[in-house]
Amino acid sequence: MATMIADTACIDPRADIADDVEIGPYCVLGPDVKIGRGTRLIAHVCLVGHTTLGENNVVHPFAVIGGEPQDYSYKGQPTRVEIGDNNVFREAVTIHRGSDKEYGLTRVGSNNYIMANVHVGHDCVLGDRILVANNTMFAGHIHVESFANISGAVGLHQFVKVGAHSYIGGMSRIVHDVPPYMLIEGNPSKVRCINVVGLKRHDISPESIASLHEAHRLIFRARMTTEHATKILEAHGHLCPEVRRLLDFIEFQQQGKHGRGRERGRA
Repeated sequence: MATMIADTACIDPRADIADDVEIGPYCVLGPDVKIGRGTRLIAHVCLVGHTTLGENNVVHPFAVIGGEPQDYSYKGQPTRVEIGDNNVFREAVTIHRGSDKEYGLTRVGSNNYIMANVHVGHDCVLGDRILVANNTMFAGHIHVESFANISGAVGLHQFVKVGAHSYIGGMSRIVHDVPPYMLIEGNPSKVRCINVVGLKRHDISPESIASLHEAHRLIFRARMTTEHATKILEAHGHLCPEVRRLLDFIEFQQQGKHGRGRERGRA
């Protein structure tokens, strides 16, 4: 199919636009923008900077992707935003390009659903099949693993890491890493239980869910060290791949500062 471009769209002639792209009224595209097949910009979408969107993304009105990082030290370096395929970005989503403090890149994977007014700060890395509800705010340098589910009006501190298959409750304040498979909520946020609903939806086996329950009991309720908990879990046959991933995540977290594993080596 041919690309459809509204008369009122403002597109730099150097932008790289594939076939079968729909660009609606009053969209603005800069010279270093690249868009893959099947992507739809519904209306009033602004893509600037070195920004790449893959195939079959849908971007709703008033979203801005590729804007300069909100960082005083940024001086116009050629940093980037890279977005995969089959994502939905709802109204007024903002995604800022990277800074030169890490890899110069903000990246969003594929098959994510990002709801209205979500802000993704500079140098964030989001995996695949992540759901983020309205008005949630990602500070800079946050990593989110695949299959995480983040509710509305959540504030996430810079350098936080959110584990796979985790669930964060609405209006939570996240200043520490979020372990995989766990349900977190509150201000201050705490691990409440395992994310049973999410695990069942993604076909995690009943045996693994039972093992995660036991790991949660030992680590977050009995407050054992990971070394002690590992010995007990191994003795009872609970060291399934999911539990090992949880234990590895917690060890990584403990190597950092302020409950954030990615902050190791920082003041």
